[in-house]
Amino acid sequence: MAAAPWNRVNIPFPGAVSSVRIQFSPTTDANVKNLLAENNKVLRLIRSEILQTEIRVLYELLYILNNSFRGNRTLRGLKQVEQCVNRLRDMKLDVALEELKDLCPNRIQRGLGIKTNVCDVPSQPMLEWVSLKVLGAAQLMSCTLNRCSKAFILSKQQMKLMEFVIMNVVITSMLSRLWVMFRGILLTLSGLYRKLLEFLTEVSQAHPMPFLLDFSLPADMAQFLPPPDAFLLRKHSKCDSHAKDHKGKQQQQKKKKKLVGVKSQGQTWKLKEDLGVAVERGIFHDTDLKPFLKVREFLGRSHKAVQGQKFKKQMREATTFTDMAAHLDEMISWCRSQRKEKEKRLLIFLRLKCHKMKCLEAAGYNIKKKLKRFKQEACWAASPQGSAPRTCRSPATMRGRLQSRCQSLKSGLRASTAKTGVKKKRQRRQKKKNGLSMSGLSASRHQRSRTTPKATPQTTDCGSHDDIDDIFASIDNLG
Repeated sequence: MAAAPWNRVNIPFPGAVSSVRIQFSPTTDANVKNLLAENNKVLRLIRSEILQTEIRVLYELLYILNNSFRGNRTLRGLKQVEQCVNRLRDMKLDVALEELKDLCPNRIQRGLGIKTNVCDVPSQPMLEWVSLKVLGAAQLMSCTLNRCSKAFILSKQQMKLMEFVIMNVVITSMLSRLWVMFRGILLTLSGLYRKLLEFLTEVSQAHPMPFLLDFSLPADMAQFLPPPDAFLLRKHSKCDSHAKDHKGKQQQQKKKKKLVGVKSQGQTWKLKEDLGVAVERGIFHDTDLKPFLKVREFLGRSHKAVQGQKFKKQMREATTFTDMAAHLDEMISWCRSQRKEKEKRLLIFLRLKCHKMKCLEAAGYNIKKKLKRFKQEACWAASPQGSAPRTCRSPATMRGRLQSRCQSLKSGLRASTAKTGVKKKRQRRQKKKNGLSMSGLSASRHQRSRTTPKATPQTTDCGSHDDIDDIFASIDNLG
């Protein structure tokens, strides 16, 4: 089946004349002026730097996440949004609107046309061709809004599961901004289509040249779009009408005030105005509000204490981990409402632990001892005072304590090694001293041993010499 004429990317340009000369009146001048104003609004939104920046952010995200998140549903939703953006670029709506702007007479030409009662304006085929482009762009904007909403919901669901939180925050913020911009483009396209139809009826009556024979343009864009977007357009039109009525009322009131002022200048009336009587309300500036504040603080503390006691009672009475998980969810929501961040973090950590234990419990394991310990941890987490249980400590604190213990052990080992080194040095010094003294004694003994043998032969020799002399002397005496 052939696609509808508005649903084509490249709508064939009419081969007829683009501009015709018609009779130009002040009503025609007003229609052309309104048409150019709406046209400029659409062009300003499509070519805005903010929209182009958000589209570049979309392309960058898709480029980064293409390989690592290929099967992710959020990525698929983003790709659908990208398809709508690419189709808007390929249909070249801004080029068509720029051509319409060039064909419409400017301010000077309109002034001359009012004087001469004749002016060149866009022809009926040109206006019908632009109307088809505007209808196709409006349908595309409706589809883009729908796809942005679906991708936003998918990203929000993934963020609730605590998966890729930072990435999903970026995606949701980008999609919300894109949705607002595309909604603005849709609303301006609706206003442009309305002005196009008004001007088209006038041009077709003055110079009929029908271009669309098999398709009739809808009287209102709300009839052409799906119900949610049609409701959005109707709501916007109602708001515009209310705003216009409010402005008209304000202008009428200003005119009445001016008339009343003029009358009051002409007539000097003496009026007795009743300004009322002053009322003594008995306001004392020296009142002390501290008792009231103390009562309020006491009530808040008592409420918190009651909630904590109730939670502890529920924890003690719980017999399974499923009951404990339900109580933990209730307490976490209460802590979130009271902005108790520390208790909320501890309870969320325990909830993860509780879900693991719940799986083991469902598998049939006996975890009564763990249940008792878990109750103690939950009661401590509801009002964290004193030292935390060992199982409830975070890995960072445990790691820090281990590091501190390791450092203390290292310092102790270094001190002990230093002490042992000092002792060893002392022992070595003492050994060296003892060795030197022993070597000195041995050397002296060696010298003595060397000297004594030499001395003894001398003495013996001397003794022998003396004995011989005595013998010879005695012989001489005898002779």
